[in-house]
Amino acid sequence: MKLRNIAIIAHVDHGKTTLVDKLLQQSGSFRENQRVEERVMDSNDLEKERGITILAKVTSVVWQDTRVNIVDTPGHADFGGEVERILSMVDGVIVLVDAAEGPMPQTKFVVSKALKIGLRPIVAINKVDRPDARIDEVVNEVFDLFAALDATDEQLDFPILYGSGRNGWMANSPDGPQDGMAPLFDLVLAHVPPARTEEGAFRMLGTLLEANPFLGRIVTGRIASGSVKPNQTIKVLDRTGKVVETGRVSKILAFRGLERQPIEVGEAGDIVSIAGLTKGTVSDTFCDPANETPIQAQPIDPPTVTMSFIVNDSPLAGTEGDKVTSRMIRDRLFKEAEGNITLKIEEAADKDSFYVSGRGELQLSILIETMRREGFEIAVSRPRVVFEKDEDGNLLEPIEEVVIDVDEEHSGVVVQKMSERKGDMLEMRPSGGNRLRLVFHAPTRGLIGYQSELLTDTRGTAIMNRLFKAYEPYKGEIPGRRNGVLISNDQGEAVAYALWNLEDRGPMMIEPGWKVYQGMIVGEHNRENDLEVNVLKGKKLTNIRTTSKDEAVRLTPPIRMTLERSLAWIQDDELVEVTPKSIRLRKTVLDPNDRKRAERSKEALAS
Repeated sequence: MKLRNIAIIAHVDHGKTTLVDKLLQQSGSFRENQRVEERVMDSNDLEKERGITILAKVTSVVWQDTRVNIVDTPGHADFGGEVERILSMVDGVIVLVDAAEGPMPQTKFVVSKALKIGLRPIVAINKVDRPDARIDEVVNEVFDLFAALDATDEQLDFPILYGSGRNGWMANSPDGPQDGMAPLFDLVLAHVPPARTEEGAFRMLGTLLEANPFLGRIVTGRIASGSVKPNQTIKVLDRTGKVVETGRVSKILAFRGLERQPIEVGEAGDIVSIAGLTKGTVSDTFCDPANETPIQAQPIDPPTVTMSFIVNDSPLAGTEGDKVTSRMIRDRLFKEAEGNITLKIEEAADKDSFYVSGRGELQLSILIETMRREGFEIAVSRPRVVFEKDEDGNLLEPIEEVVIDVDEEHSGVVVQKMSERKGDMLEMRPSGGNRLRLVFHAPTRGLIGYQSELLTDTRGTAIMNRLFKAYEPYKGEIPGRRNGVLISNDQGEAVAYALWNLEDRGPMMIEPGWKVYQGMIVGEHNRENDLEVNVLKGKKLTNIRTTSKDEAVRLTPPIRMTLERSLAWIQDDELVEVTPKSIRLRKTVLDPNDRKRAERSKEALAS
């Protein structure tokens, strides 16, 4: 059967997964009466809850006797590594662009990677039915973007389709006809070259890795040459050509609609999954035993943010989760790093903590959220950036390109806050509907925790997008959180009367009845210093009756600290304790006397 391999790439929320839904429906992958969820490719719980794609996934449809393998990719910059890897599997890309927003930072990132390896894109202008659509301007912006990324003449001569993924149509003109996805399928068959193959015995580059409870490790990739059958002996080479293992293929699975079905032979050019090997991983070459040369994997951008994952040692450790030991945490992190090559895991000298480096806070917080749902208890530090040094020994730090869409009335506060965080403004231009688009180059350090502050400053109307640009010279100190914290001075259960009495000290983060311990952060102090408070102190009861009104204690609702907000809010001497049931904030050193001692020695070193 004839084959085409394509990836759908775009910025977050431009409609990739919804488009794949319609392609599956209109190609006859579903029965007439089959119940199908919306955004069917977003299969894991976190993807469904957040409405974002986290992992790249493959599906397959048949159109006019040609099998089209489609890869749905994430749009967030933090998961850009997923996109970088899968581009080696495909022969063409559909670049989806929102008709109102136009090309955004992540569009620029994925398009640059696609152009670099010589793919000829198809541009699809999506959401043309939006009231604020500016179709002609967006087409010109896409052309300018391709030209700025040094596209060849062939790549600049890209075909354009217009449509609405949600309404299930694509056409050669914005006006229609609005009768299905056939124009997109026909264009893929005409424009995307047939799956490329090489001469010789079986070779395949591992691109995606997953664990299956029945089949063990499953590695997905595109067969570069030859064919593979079940029970065939193959070997695995790493990037340097060293043999990792030799074993038999127990099963070959191919994508057929949403299902993966076993097949008898995997042919060159097809995207398949292989089971039966125990060590082969992403970026390794799976090949015939006679082969000696590995397929070169595309280099991946380095991680820019690191966090410490520490064994939970609080007084409440082990009361809510069942996976608490350093060995369990270590095994889980190294297992994650195998399948996700953008993560880097290092073990600390004390063996009780691990340095986990990734592309951004979102990527790391998704990992923490996944682990807590699996029953892990961990303490995590504030995200820190990964510094580098140039040849002369000067300190370099990661700089990001930041695009903020904001209402005109709030632009002043955004510019002020970004300049405080050492951001340089490159452009400010209207983007329709009394909104401005601001573009900055800012250090990653200054952006940690800015998302929630931005939403507060702009009453939830601003949209921020970030993308790693390069390592540049260190920009100097950036002021952090100005307020101190309220710290519990004892262990027990919080009492409403005590919280009510402490309200004038600052907003609380706990509710009556919550378990607290010495050194746990229970609220934010109104002033700059930290303050030890007693949240366990109940009202002294007497047998004298009064008519006073203080029986009914009315508390101000506490600040709800989500995982992302907690990671951004804490300081360097604080940790977030994450368990399956709760998220608590605490000081790294729980004992107040030890804490004072540590502060004194730090001051002595600084002086």
